[in-house]
Amino acid sequence: MKRVYSLKENRAFQYVYRKGKSQANKELVLLFVRQGKLRIGFSVSKKLGGAVTRNRIKRLLRESIRPRIPQLKCGYYVFIARSAAATADFHTIEKSVDNLLRRQHLIKETPVQPGKNNG
Repeated sequence: MKRVYSLKENRAFQYVYRKGKSQANKELVLLFVRQGKLRIGFSVSKKLGGAVTRNRIKRLLRESIRPRIPQLKCGYYVFIARSAAATADFHTIEKSVDNLLRRQHLIKETPVQPGKNNG
């Protein structure tokens, strides 16, 4: 994920925690607030494990969101890892991210172009 899309500042996280709409599943919680820019942040608690485990979860989250960035609506996204994420593999995290984005309707609809074979 490019640095341009990173949500880093504590006050931005606090804003999303206060104002954001949440959606959750077994591995993750997604908080979203509409904004003019696209920013994505990740929160992994120390309760989930040591630094190695927490960094592994963040790497999996970053890599699962990276190919979806062009399709995302503008706003601030915060993904919060739950305890099940500590033992989840990449495909499970990827499915969880997709599930949350679809349930919040945060993926842009791609317009159908006439004359192209879309099937």
